[in-house]
Amino acid sequence: MVIRRVLAPRIDFGALRRELGLPDSFPVAAQREADEAAAAPPSSRVDRTDVPFVTVDPATSRDLDQAMHLSRRPGGGFRVRYAIADVAAHVRPGGPLELETWRRGQTVYLPDGNVPLHPRTLSEGAASLLPDADRAAVVWTLDLDADGGTDAVALERARVRSRAKLDYVGVQAAAETGTLPEPIALLPEIGALLTDRGLRRGAINLPLPEQDVEPDGDGWRLVLRGPVPTEDHNAQISLLTGMAAADIMLAGGIGLLRTMPPPKPEAVTRLRAAAAALGVPWPDGTSVGELLVGLDTTQSRAAAFVDQAAELMRGAAYTAFDGEPPEQPEHGGVAAAYAHVTAPLRRLADRYATEVCLALHEGRPVPDWARAALPRLPEVMAATDRTAGAATRGAIELAEAVLLAHRVGETFPAVVLDVDAPPNGQSKPGRQPGGTVALDDPPVRARCGGELPLGERIRVRLVTADPVRRTVLFARD
Repeated sequence: MVIRRVLAPRIDFGALRRELGLPDSFPVAAQREADEAAAAPPSSRVDRTDVPFVTVDPATSRDLDQAMHLSRRPGGGFRVRYAIADVAAHVRPGGPLELETWRRGQTVYLPDGNVPLHPRTLSEGAASLLPDADRAAVVWTLDLDADGGTDAVALERARVRSRAKLDYVGVQAAAETGTLPEPIALLPEIGALLTDRGLRRGAINLPLPEQDVEPDGDGWRLVLRGPVPTEDHNAQISLLTGMAAADIMLAGGIGLLRTMPPPKPEAVTRLRAAAAALGVPWPDGTSVGELLVGLDTTQSRAAAFVDQAAELMRGAAYTAFDGEPPEQPEHGGVAAAYAHVTAPLRRLADRYATEVCLALHEGRPVPDWARAALPRLPEVMAATDRTAGAATRGAIELAEAVLLAHRVGETFPAVVLDVDAPPNGQSKPGRQPGGTVALDDPPVRARCGGELPLGERIRVRLVTADPVRRTVLFARD
């Protein structure tokens, strides 16, 4: 599902960049180190350039972290080869480039261009798994049985060469016509197996549409895009690798996990009550994840239920350990132990977690520079997660306000996604009722005042659209 609306030609995201303190360039020494690393060929390593890897990313991406090759095993089952950009091969421990990446933490994406974790000579050049060029990579080889269960895991530093840069839209179209290229022809089959295994574990995947701001000629457009199967299947390969990495680190007694508490029973009870109120059937024995998969989120009540289910996905964090494993090592959304290792061009933590996995797999000590980084990473990643989230929200809020600034006083059809729920049912004196609504066109999601019926379609009146404050407010009509 895609809904688009062309925005005014001029939107200045510079104020948002300044507000968040985003850097506009790299220090001279860090840029010099990146340029020198980019000019050096990949070091001597295992040659896997015979494997026809391909990448699958958004069409405009150039910071390509992952490439894959999928095949059947002769005795049955599957072999997943997943090549991850070997950023550590380009960044010297203790050097000026490493120091600057700690300051940035992760790539921040804005409609008018990203603020990269690494200089573009690396992130969109020598370290990116662009096609038709030899690249340094860490290759994960995961052997699966016929049901998608993991039989064996191996990883190694290697030299790889991607054959093609594919995008989600093209891959989805090829999947629907049965014309997927050989390296990923098995992606729908393997992806579906892994999804089913996740649901049986209790995994939860929220089928939320993605709201984004994209260039459109001289202006911008606001886009609401529902997930397509190819993206979900691609994500399953990354999740598979992340779970394998977590198992290696837990077995080795050192690492960095991506954790989240499992949903609390009382939260699930509240969600069941919301399902009943919205008329969403919840058969006995059906998990939250299984229920979400079967919903048609184009229906207003189903969309509101998904929004309510998002409340279960709280408390994600990075958890470092060295010795005893953490008391709660799992990620509630994955329903398993999980680690970030598949996006080192864009996330600082992945570089260090990958280095730990390589050392443990090879039976050698974890390098001191990686071990020393682990306890410091959770705080840095939490801070930069907040910055990245604020950038995404701020850009969308600005675009919404610009789009609607000349329409104050108009009414729109909308769906009530969420309603304020005061604790213990007791509203504070003077607190006005309200909640969150989603417009059909333009694809805006914003605050709305008034008594709102959850999951119902209503008409709302635009009260405020302020680009300076990035504020949009509706009232029930």
